[in-house]
Amino acid sequence: MKKLISAFLLGLLAVASIPAYAEPASTGPKVYVPIGDANQVLVIDARTDAIIARIPGTEAAHGLAADPRRNLLIVGSYAEADEGVSGTPAKPKEMAEDEHAAHHAKKSETLLKAKDAKSYVTIIRTDNQKVVRRITVPGAVHHVATTPDGSKAILTHPNTNEISIIDLESFRLVKRIVTGDTPNYAVAANNNNTVYVSNAGNNTVSEIDLRAGIVRRNFVVGEGPEHMVLSADGNRLYIANVDGGTVSELAIDKGEVSRNFTVGGGLHGIDLSEDGKRLFVVGRETNKLVAFDLSTGSAQSSSLAPQPYHLKTIPGTGKLYVSSAEQDKIWVVDEQTLKVTREIAVPDRAHQMAVF
Repeated sequence: MKKLISAFLLGLLAVASIPAYAEPASTGPKVYVPIGDANQVLVIDARTDAIIARIPGTEAAHGLAADPRRNLLIVGSYAEADEGVSGTPAKPKEMAEDEHAAHHAKKSETLLKAKDAKSYVTIIRTDNQKVVRRITVPGAVHHVATTPDGSKAILTHPNTNEISIIDLESFRLVKRIVTGDTPNYAVAANNNNTVYVSNAGNNTVSEIDLRAGIVRRNFVVGEGPEHMVLSADGNRLYIANVDGGTVSELAIDKGEVSRNFTVGGGLHGIDLSEDGKRLFVVGRETNKLVAFDLSTGSAQSSSLAPQPYHLKTIPGTGKLYVSSAEQDKIWVVDEQTLKVTREIAVPDRAHQMAVF
């Protein structure tokens, strides 16, 4: 009997222990989840909804985007510091001293000023979960996007009213572009040059030309625009207006809002179904998940409490992942029924998720 109990306890310990930098064994898509106050990124097997690895060393990880072509994660930190970050970032253990020194030798190329508050972006390889670069950027990073070709990462800096651009081949900060008041979220278009940025402070979305480094157009949308998602054909942009409780559908060619969907209650996460026919959005204050049929405008909703937060469609699975802003968990939701099928316990609040 004692042997059986011992074997059982050892089994439990084995299941509970999730190694850092473990090579994920998975045949399905993986979900990468930044856990801010736990200073780590989780790797979840979307087939089983099991946490299969954790990547430590990402301070205040909040914004996260992926470059599947190069097997990279770009993780932005929401922590900001005037001291200790003003010089060269700490060298990752895996990087040689000469490579690190060479990378940071030309201060003029960093585009950073002495007066800037600074933060870090951490570049991680997904095949071995190793940090390959830490790049100093101008201030706290809220959200991250990548261009479809994986050549650039776009970071929003709400405290400085700008975005910054990192070249993912050279791992250098190459541009800083002033947008609008309190830029929140960024989405890149299929042409790899146009980026849309929501400006939560002045109810606009800016259309950015990356090569020229300018704002081409500004669109007036709803109150407090934050999270966004772009249709696969690039013709329609959906914007969650946090203060207005609506989702604006922006017709890109006309530069006008073609219709609004009413949800109410402090919106946050938003995404499209894999076939692009349904729009999912969560209301933090109303504790609900809503799915809109984009052909008819009809809505389906379900209760999801407390405070649904970030939302991600998981391609090929029929699932949605929705994190809670109040409890340390991610709900696994069936796309068709909007019912919770499982909960994933996480170390702290989960933020911007990426899948590939």
